[in-house]
Amino acid sequence: MHAVPARKAAPQVEPIERRQKQRLARGMAAIDARLDLHGKTQAQAHAELLRFLRRAQSDGARFVLVITGKGSLAGSDGSERGVLKRQVPLWLRQPELRGYVSAIEQAHVVHGGEGALYVRLRRQRGAD
Repeated sequence: MHAVPARKAAPQVEPIERRQKQRLARGMAAIDARLDLHGKTQAQAHAELLRFLRRAQSDGARFVLVITGKGSLAGSDGSERGVLKRQVPLWLRQPELRGYVSAIEQAHVVHGGEGALYVRLRRQRGAD
């Protein structure tokens, strides 16, 4: 009887190193692509985020900026606000996206501060 090889767990998502974050904030390191999720529903945002990360990684991007918006308190219609600001960092840490994402960090104020995230992408493994 042959043992089934255990599937490797997706690597953990780390914070971006302080020096690298400084380089991004000062414009000394390139942000290769940007995604703005303002005004999207959670379903739309999740699907768009996944497409964006796949495309950016296949294009060889190293750092991307994901803009969620800062949100606000509950809307006048009683709807919850700031959902993407809370959800996107959680999504980026899920096993489904860890193959693309190696590190995330809140962006510097010049790039959106609390309403944006720097995302370091993993290098693509071999051609599909």
